[in-house]
Amino acid sequence: MLLSHNFDVTPNIAPVLSHEEFAQVFSRGLGDRPSCKTRLIEHPHWIVEILFDGDQFSPKQIGEFCAQALADKRSSQDVSSSEILVLGGLKTTPPTSSSPDALQTGDWGVDVVETLVVETFLQGISWETTIASKPVAEIFKVAFKDLRS
Repeated sequence: MLLSHNFDVTPNIAPVLSHEEFAQVFSRGLGDRPSCKTRLIEHPHWIVEILFDGDQFSPKQIGEFCAQALADKRSSQDVSSSEILVLGGLKTTPPTSSSPDALQTGDWGVDVVETLVVETFLQGISWETTIASKPVAEIFKVAFKDLRS
């Protein structure tokens, strides 16, 4: 599973995370699950790779763990006015790059989004239209709307 970061808020709402800080969020957040391994990768779009035991966790569960990890990070920074969205899709087409850190066929590409309003962001990317023709098993969506809880 490869993660990207879509930072759709201004820095006065939430501090910008460097790639290293973003990777650390998931290293710490998944650290109590020994079957999950994370690493920072070198790619123009993808930032973090998460390897996990598919017999133990579903991709959506990993997405939920990721949303919680980022919510915990933002809560520790006293950020409560943004919302977190984790959108995952299974790559079913051939890779577009030969880079070892590029998304490969059969991998999950996951956009971790920080936004002011989840619904507005989803409308802006035409989420419902995008997923309309995709099998349910090849996509997932996790939303955290109240970072104070």
